[in-house]
Amino acid sequence: MHETLWFLIVGAVLVFMGVAATTLRRLPVSAAMFYLAIGYALASPGLGLLHLDMVADAHLLRTITEVALLVSLFAIGLRLRLGVLEKLWTVPLRLGFLAMLATIPLLTLFGVYVLQLGWGPSLLLAAILAPTDPVLAHDVQVRDPGDHDLLRFALSGEGGLNDGIALPFALLGLALCAAPGANASEVLNLELAGRIAWGVAGALAIGALLGWATTHAVAWLRTRHAQALGLEGFFALGLIELSFGTAQLAHTYGFLAVFAAGVAMRRVEHRASGAVSPRRAIGTVDSEDVDATAANPSKAHAYMAESVLGFTIELERIAEVAVMAMVGNVLATLQAPLVTWRTVALGAALFLLVRPAAVELSLIGSSATPAQRRLMSWFGIRGIGSFYYLAYALEHGAAADVVPLAPLTLSVVAASVVIHGVSATPLMNWYHRLRSGDG
Repeated sequence: MHETLWFLIVGAVLVFMGVAATTLRRLPVSAAMFYLAIGYALASPGLGLLHLDMVADAHLLRTITEVALLVSLFAIGLRLRLGVLEKLWTVPLRLGFLAMLATIPLLTLFGVYVLQLGWGPSLLLAAILAPTDPVLAHDVQVRDPGDHDLLRFALSGEGGLNDGIALPFALLGLALCAAPGANASEVLNLELAGRIAWGVAGALAIGALLGWATTHAVAWLRTRHAQALGLEGFFALGLIELSFGTAQLAHTYGFLAVFAAGVAMRRVEHRASGAVSPRRAIGTVDSEDVDATAANPSKAHAYMAESVLGFTIELERIAEVAVMAMVGNVLATLQAPLVTWRTVALGAALFLLVRPAAVELSLIGSSATPAQRRLMSWFGIRGIGSFYYLAYALEHGAAADVVPLAPLTLSVVAASVVIHGVSATPLMNWYHRLRSGDG
């Protein structure tokens, strides 16, 4: 009976979300809010079907969340259809790097002087909460490849970049937790700076090279020899795993490599299709001879990129269901209270002070309008990335240092899912009306 209930619940959730997805896009709610509530309900006394423990199950939670992030980061990279030297890239780069570098010290100071945490746990908490979410921000992501709206492009690119950049700061926080008496100068040195620089630059180079080489190789096989046709899903998963694995072997940041691989694949398509949109480049597809389109030299790159994007978006949605249900379940089983003065103060400081300050500092001199800056400041969505780094810290750090950070992190994630989920649709509708009025 237990197994039968699982089939019924999972099937009902997936069917409901498949049917209701269009309706939810018009309402001030997000799908993640439903998944969070479902995960919470699965641990209720009435059902009691799933009881995940944030500490005991940290390895499982980290692994599943890692897979979800990899798929999402690759999908985001594929959505960003723009030349890598175009000026528009400067805004997501500013948010991904400069805003991250501003957020971490501000949150660290808040942890030390307001939350009364040690320097190591404070830095670790800051690293956990610094990355914005690449999965949950459906309403604020680019709508389709070729969408160059500054707000959506910047938030999408930021979510693709900062999940990888948070890793060295999380490791630094864990190192300070393990050696609480160490001076900052003993940990912060030129060797560490060199490792971080290599981690970022090497990952971007590895992902870009693998994305470029494999995409060209598959396109060559298709257009010249009518080989390697179909099964785009295998190609997408293979490129994700190759990029991540190679980056790990080279001691670089795998999340950044996967994002760069997606960007590189889209760049190959963009160069092949030119100014024409990928859908227009594909044109009408003969359902009885799909391989003819896949092997057509003028359509192959666009068809491959769009097929891979469609596959990864479907995987991304499934991963969102799984991870947000896990977060909800952990919220239900967590022993510590979620609503305390510390969790409320942390959420308010992050959303109302730290995030706006970091965005404004990083965008000094940029072309973003005041309305775009305000929305970028508000939509610093925290979710799956923060949950991943919390699980990572619990798996690799001392429980005494990391366990107290769990309610702080989970409260911020839950608050972000709710308040950003409720506000995304009306605020983005206002933004679109504002842009239409400008036009």
